Amino acid sequence: MIYVDGFVVAVPAGNREAYRAMAEKAVAVFKDHGATRVVECWGDDVPDGKVTDFRGAVKAEEGEIVVFSWVEYPSKEIRDAAQPKIMADERMKTPPGDMPFDGKRMIYGGFQTIVDA
Repeated sequence: MIYVDGFVVAVPAGNREAYRAMAEKAVAVFKDHGATRVVECWGDDVPDGKVTDFRGAVKAEEGEIVVFSWVEYPSKEIRDAAQPKIMADERMKTPPGDMPFDGKRMIYGGFQTIVDA
């Protein structure tokens, strides 16, 4: 079964194009290091919850959109080998202040697939 890295982040609505451009650059890096698929989803119907929700999870502020993303790998072993290479890849270097979102509020993690239908 595939291995998935999942991400949730809040992006200022005005930074949609900058985020998309950054994500498209990152796709090449992820795929060059073993990823088979990268999906970026701009929030469209993200309701406020009564106990918890996506917006609260990333402390989204007024005017920010929740982005839900994932990267698929053939296995955890391939993902684990890819991670340090991705972080060291020069294409992933972004000058301070050039990120289209606040990375400190990003939620991420690795997930084992248990159902893939």
